[in-house]
Amino acid sequence: MSTTLAESGSGPDYPAVLDLYRRHLSRGRATISEVFGTQLEVAARGAWIETSDGGRYLNAGGYGVFIHGARHPHVEAAVIRQIQANPLASRVLLDPEAARAARAVARVSPDGLEHVHFACSGTEATEAALKLARTLGRNRLVSTVGGYHGKTFGSLSVTGNTLYQDPFRPLLPDAGYVPFGDAEALSAQLRTGPPACVVLEPIQGEGGVRIPPEGYLRDVRALCDEHGALLVLDEIQTGLGRLGLWWGADREGVTPDIMLVGKGLSGGIVPVSAMVATPEVFRAFNRDPFIHTSTFSGAPIAMAAARAAVEAIEQDGLVGKAAAIGDTLLTRMREIVGNRCPHLVTEVRGAGLLIGVELAGPGLAGALIAELVEKHLIVNYSLNASSVLRFTPPAVMSESDIDFLLSVFDDACAALSARHPTVDTVGAS
Repeated sequence: MSTTLAESGSGPDYPAVLDLYRRHLSRGRATISEVFGTQLEVAARGAWIETSDGGRYLNAGGYGVFIHGARHPHVEAAVIRQIQANPLASRVLLDPEAARAARAVARVSPDGLEHVHFACSGTEATEAALKLARTLGRNRLVSTVGGYHGKTFGSLSVTGNTLYQDPFRPLLPDAGYVPFGDAEALSAQLRTGPPACVVLEPIQGEGGVRIPPEGYLRDVRALCDEHGALLVLDEIQTGLGRLGLWWGADREGVTPDIMLVGKGLSGGIVPVSAMVATPEVFRAFNRDPFIHTSTFSGAPIAMAAARAAVEAIEQDGLVGKAAAIGDTLLTRMREIVGNRCPHLVTEVRGAGLLIGVELAGPGLAGALIAELVEKHLIVNYSLNASSVLRFTPPAVMSESDIDFLLSVFDDACAALSARHPTVDTVGAS
């Protein structure tokens, strides 16, 4: 077997890495990467990514993970200490880091959510919630069209997009979907059949930053109470300050039966997620600690990251910063769109540092993301809404970082408008 430059330690080489992707990872992923140039991501700190050619990119993407930015000093130090002490546990003796991390998560969760089950990814947290629901006889599943909760079989069953579901059917039985933000549709669904498990996001992230009407979450909570349904609120993307509040649930003062936590819980360093539940709902997991387990869930290194991530949000006031920066970005981005390309953008919407820019079509979204990346700004598509670009920058951005983001967005919108000066030119090229 030959050794490529990327494997030899002499530095990353784009053609060699591209070849490795094609041979051992995904040809599709390799093809997509060529759209954005030949840069390789090799380092990160704060709001910035460094590439193999010495370039720097502001990271307003990362699918909502980097509320702390990359390698937050407090989280990084906690993880390094844990690596040097006990990164993985025997799972026989009790681990103090798991206990401390659970206390930290429960302390900042909505009142009543006291018990924590840790996992390694958002979809695993969803799976744990669905299994817990079954211990309570809530086998029927109700989720929302455009909702996104993961791609393992249970999570995929409540992820309302046939594009991802169809290749893997049959999924879990007795799963239904209602329009997001429509309490009447949910009411109609819950009135028929046995008590259900309702799974939804306070704001749909992958669905295109869809914000429900005021009062929707309160109505959902009331409907679940009325019909004996279990409410699972997926805060994997919206939680931990992303919306300028600790949780999306705080927008309307509701407490779910189960809350899903992830992304920001990693501190941007170690993948970790959690399912947090009320004592009554959690009782099956309390009775039998081996009913749902995973070798790496609750690993000390991940627990150190989770605890430090919560502490860093508190110590640095990241919730308030997310709210303030988000207000600035939303206002200025709407102004830029109005000045540069109002005929190409349907809406700019968001809460805190979860902002969606909806283009008039998927082709325009692809063109805009290419402009942004070319100008060294990373953003993400929305997996369940291909015409929506999602901005999820960190709450640690400086004033100059914010200015850079807005300047690049302005330039990219101007470039897009120059190619499509009227709505009639959209799709013509």
